[in-house]
Amino acid sequence: MTALPAANARSKISQKAAKFSESVIREMSRLAVRHKAINLAQGFPDFAAPQELKDAASRAVQEDVNQYAITWGDKLFRDALADKTKKTLGMEIDPETQITVTCGATEAMVAAMLATVDPGDEVIIFEPYYENYGPDAILAGAIPKFVTLKPPHWNFDPDELRKAFTNKTKAIIINTPNNPTGKVFNREELTLIAELCQKWDVLAFTDEIYEHILYDGADHLALATLPGMADRTVTINGLSKTYSVTGWRIGTMIASPELTGAIRKVHDFLTVGAAAPLQRAGATALRFPDSYYDTLGALYTERRTMLMEILTAAGIPFHVPKGAYYILADISKLGFESDVAFTRFLIETVGVACVPGSSFFSRPELGHGFVRFCFCKKPETLQAAAERLGQLHHHLQNRKG
Repeated sequence: MTALPAANARSKISQKAAKFSESVIREMSRLAVRHKAINLAQGFPDFAAPQELKDAASRAVQEDVNQYAITWGDKLFRDALADKTKKTLGMEIDPETQITVTCGATEAMVAAMLATVDPGDEVIIFEPYYENYGPDAILAGAIPKFVTLKPPHWNFDPDELRKAFTNKTKAIIINTPNNPTGKVFNREELTLIAELCQKWDVLAFTDEIYEHILYDGADHLALATLPGMADRTVTINGLSKTYSVTGWRIGTMIASPELTGAIRKVHDFLTVGAAAPLQRAGATALRFPDSYYDTLGALYTERRTMLMEILTAAGIPFHVPKGAYYILADISKLGFESDVAFTRFLIETVGVACVPGSSFFSRPELGHGFVRFCFCKKPETLQAAAERLGQLHHHLQNRKG
């Protein structure tokens, strides 16, 4: 017998899930594997993590640090984070009441939203933005409200930002150094944000995971250190980028005891806790000497120079980043109908993967002239990409022919 349609049939997919797609960045990595392309799309290092950190992880496993850690984080890790935060940011925090360790900064952001934002609240997001922020707001039932960062320096219009704040605004997300633009928010910009947050009683979620990856004398300033912001800022970070362990998924949140109490409850029921042996090993990383960060900065300055030279030789204009390890390139004059079309051409024909710019904007058409390349790769990986991109002009001529 033929099954009859159910009365009042309804969608099996939630309205929330229907409002966003899967990660475009991770999709590009899958396409890169399929077409044997060099992956300059997803921001993970293809070089080794520090040996001392790997040894610490091995010791933790062998010493049977293999069961649940305290839900909000291994004590040794939290103590190390509190010490590092005082040393690098000048912030005095209580590791017992102000730190939550999560499964990556990705979980940290959504846990912070779920713990503080109610359905119908508005969340301000600067665009272009890291692609997770929009879906995070939607999952919390919030309404994303976008403020534009404008090239070439990716500054925002102060009046546009002022107009974005209303009685419905619950939070604002600041990613500095910024992915994908490489922008580093300066003191003047952060001071205005702080003033508006206090005027409208708004929380700030700051994604500072690239805090140690800076160029050309740029300085990282934590919003929580500005007057009046300590109790209304959730400072999000993690081990992934600074210590080249993106697969470990150890994220951190620093917030007031009041906010931390709510965040810990949400985190508990989202994931229970991050990997215990990797947290224990992470305590070693957080106590690395200053020389480690100097070496890291020099390494990425060298790789940035390499990629800028590669793109220049390939005839692809770009915006020079001041932080993080991405370059947002301008493909608007290369003759493609969209960023997605160019990205697929680059992967399938040239053999290099990047990320279409539309994935970083609320409206895809705003990103059709951009693609993002990452340079957190070995020199030989970047050199191989250079050889392939060196043939770009030839492939473009064949495409026209």
